[in-house]
Amino acid sequence: GFLIPYFIMLIAEGMPLLYLELAVGQRMRQGSIGAWKIISPYLCGVGVASVVVSFFLSMYYNVINAWAFWYLFHSFQDPLPWATCPLNSNRTGYDEECEKTSSTQYFWYRQTLNISPSLEASGSVQWEQALCLTLAWLVVYLCILRGTASTGKLEQLSNPKAWISAATQIFFSLGLGFGSLIAFASYNESSNNCERHAVIVSLINSTTSIFASIVTFSIYGFKATFNYESCLNKVILLLMNTFDLEEGSLTADNLSEMKDYLMATHPQEYAQLSPQLKNCSLEAELDTAVQGTGLAFIVYSEAIKNMEVPQLYSVLYFVMLLMLGIGSMLGNTAAILTPLTDSRAIATRFPKEVISGAVCFINCVIGLIFTMEAGNYWFDIFNDYAATLSLLLIVLVETIAVCYIYGIRRFEKDLYTMIGRKPNWYWKLMWAFASPLLIISLFIFYLTDYILTGTLQYQAWDATQGQLVTKDYPGHALAVIGLLVAASTMCIPLGALVTFIRKRLKRESVSTTA
Repeated sequence: GFLIPYFIMLIAEGMPLLYLELAVGQRMRQGSIGAWKIISPYLCGVGVASVVVSFFLSMYYNVINAWAFWYLFHSFQDPLPWATCPLNSNRTGYDEECEKTSSTQYFWYRQTLNISPSLEASGSVQWEQALCLTLAWLVVYLCILRGTASTGKLEQLSNPKAWISAATQIFFSLGLGFGSLIAFASYNESSNNCERHAVIVSLINSTTSIFASIVTFSIYGFKATFNYESCLNKVILLLMNTFDLEEGSLTADNLSEMKDYLMATHPQEYAQLSPQLKNCSLEAELDTAVQGTGLAFIVYSEAIKNMEVPQLYSVLYFVMLLMLGIGSMLGNTAAILTPLTDSRAIATRFPKEVISGAVCFINCVIGLIFTMEAGNYWFDIFNDYAATLSLLLIVLVETIAVCYIYGIRRFEKDLYTMIGRKPNWYWKLMWAFASPLLIISLFIFYLTDYILTGTLQYQAWDATQGQLVTKDYPGHALAVIGLLVAASTMCIPLGALVTFIRKRLKRESVSTTA
């Protein structure tokens, strides 16, 4: 149910828009703000919107690298700290919260995040996570100093969320709308074959994503099955001890019938025991085992702890995760820094090292919010609302601007000048019609889903139950969500309005002088 929308988005959005952004950056030789300003002065807000979205993304995304550093540092322990539950304060048994969940979830929610029970209980900054975040930003800054001179189920189809998720996956994995592609492409040789690179990168990206999903969901299924079987064994053990049943008389196959029998023959005892009997369900485990960012840490750490020489595989996995995360951060920061260094007002006053350091420092300080006890809830807010709607609007304006403001025929001539041939019918059809119409449809789907959802909710960790529970977002969180969406989307009309006012005032000034 997800792969069909994913491949449609890849063909109709991913490859065409990747080619378009690479071509725009390579032709205009500017960052996102300068490139769109060359196409039309009224489009300066598109570049600003891309920079704002990249700034929001940089604020929270590097926290993932901080978590990866945290897990990497703990990967050298034997046994791994998430392999078993810790003992309680009396050392008479395992920690109560850990017993109600699993050792990997306990390590993530309690020892890594030390998560609060709700968004309202913000708590204090966790100094270990703050140090890891500082280290992550230091690594990004050191990499930036080198600079960039060159770059080498089917009913789900009717569910708008499946299409929005597919589009989001394509946009985020390819980096569409953030301005990073335009920034990197501006360093290319003018004769670089950006069409070939767009196709190759899109296909490699999707192949890698699908391969990773196969591994991920295999582990996901293993973890859900393991939790389900553990739940059954606990229920069986509890019933056998309570009712003094013979060994082997109660199994997973006859558990349902035996529960009905015991409830009928021992109603009082069974009623007293009932609150302790969990309703074990494999479907529920598959639906609620792990969501969001925790997937990369909880699910994979669950698999790693069951491998031979788990420390080796843990180090390899989290080093790989860091390489991916830092690579993404370099793209995000390039989308911010390139327009800043393109600006003469800034570049003539401050060297690039100072500008880069200032951007990294500001992001690091703001990012400390995500290292608080309620930081993971704020992380989810930024991850869910800081970019999705904004990216849809940005790429929609980009395609309209190139095809109908700059002109598709003029763009054809630019491509012919750069790579020696004009785009074929597929590219022109996608740019001029299919991509804009699909984006508009997704935009409507997104707003419809938002309206039908009603009150926005989030998943909070309940330590007493050892699981996630659903809660409504408080008022101040809803206000932040609104500001995140407005801060980037409003840049586009405001940029056009400011340009219009400036031109109007300039004309009036000239006419007055005359």
